[in-house]
Amino acid sequence: MAQRFLCKLALVMVVMGLSAVLSVSSNSEGDALHAFRRSLSDPLNVLQSWDPTLVNPCTWFHITCNQDNRVTRIDLGNSNLSGSLVPELGRLEHLQYLELYKNHIQGSIPEEFGNLKSLISMDLYNNNITGEIPRSLGNLKALVFLRLNNNSLTGQIPRQLTKISNLKVADVSNNNLCGTIPTTGPFERFPMTNFENNPRLRGPELQGGAAYDSGC
Repeated sequence: MAQRFLCKLALVMVVMGLSAVLSVSSNSEGDALHAFRRSLSDPLNVLQSWDPTLVNPCTWFHITCNQDNRVTRIDLGNSNLSGSLVPELGRLEHLQYLELYKNHIQGSIPEEFGNLKSLISMDLYNNNITGEIPRSLGNLKALVFLRLNNNSLTGQIPRQLTKISNLKVADVSNNNLCGTIPTTGPFERFPMTNFENNPRLRGPELQGGAAYDSGC
């Protein structure tokens, strides 16, 4: 009898331990998203449901979670948001889709976005993002879609991106990038339209022998 009671007690403690781990993880993700919320202006109140006092962010509108209550999607495209990206979003280790296109987001892409190891799609096109494309994005080995077009990005196209074998789409057109267009890895397949309207961008790299940092 005592042995059966101890087994049940041990099982309860394991379940409680797992619940605590999931709760801490969810709260940490909620904190990261709330940090992003604080950096934004939201005239249409699309983020009204983002209540940091809730146990996890999985009930918030425009957020999708998996069965373990880990955030997998942020869907805020075309939401009339302004403000900036925050490094805290790099904590969302299960995030697969970051959809923030067609807003008025300013500032740079945080280096910490290179920690989003599960990311499949990063759609930041049609914003007012400045600064350079972080080299850390080369760590995103699951990335398939990278759309950064129609911003005000500067600097070179990081060669680390050529190591992402899953990359099917990379569009950096309509920015102010410089240097040359990569021609190795997945960049062998991308059309030149994905790089157009960058006045200081030259290439492709193997045509004319232009140096990597040419025009920068």
